[in-house]
Amino acid sequence: MMTDIEKRLAALGLVLPQIPAPVGNFDPGVLQGDLLFLSGQGPLLENGKLARGVVGDTVTVEEAYFHAKCAGLVLIAAMKQILGDLGRIERIVKVLGMVNAARDFREHPKVINGCSDLFGSVFGEAGRHSRSAVGMGSLPGGITVEIEAIAAVRPQS
Repeated sequence: MMTDIEKRLAALGLVLPQIPAPVGNFDPGVLQGDLLFLSGQGPLLENGKLARGVVGDTVTVEEAYFHAKCAGLVLIAAMKQILGDLGRIERIVKVLGMVNAARDFREHPKVINGCSDLFGSVFGEAGRHSRSAVGMGSLPGGITVEIEAIAAVRPQS
């Protein structure tokens, strides 16, 4: 049976990707009490490849916005894998968005809005969150964005 969140994903035409295997000695997320701490995820495109480049140099703000949305979809997929039911998400609490940015780039929030807007569309008011959007001199594998999140979780019924 599809949950309301899964119905919303389908209505939006969104398909959750397979979560990439961790590239180090860590888990995609850790459930501690009623908080789910999600590891940083990159922008997995529909072709299964990660988006790479430097925002403000080889990648536009609009492209990077889409990449942040793609990273957000991976985060939602991780939530589903860990919890089994997206209906257990009570609220997205915090998002940290990191942008592989040119030195003089200043529009980090516009990029990470791709993930924030996705969470709002999928989770409604529960998708509103606190957030940081920062620039980095580089990211693993040259990806354009990496985003991590913390979510409040309802007990398993």
